[in-house]
Amino acid sequence: SGARIRVPSLDVRTLPNALSHARIGIVVPKYGATAVQRNLIKRRLRELARRELLAALPPCDVVLWAMPGAYRLDFEALRASVVRARESLTS
Repeated sequence: SGARIRVPSLDVRTLPNALSHARIGIVVPKYGATAVQRNLIKRRLRELARRELLAALPPCDVVLWAMPGAYRLDFEALRASVVRARESLTS
């Protein structure tokens, strides 16, 4: 009943919920990266989810799963991936 969307460096899974708002979860696996690198990706994804996803999504649960390529992206490139995911989710 859910959907899976793959965009560069992110795997996005969604499932409708019965609430009146969207909820977002973030998963950043180790992939051999340091805690500092993982925390940076988590902070960036949290901010991008707040800015780009929450207001645009219907009531659903969303999980953003960072792929190994996410560690090599700067903020703007990661933002482009999140925007692309949002466009796929809302269309």
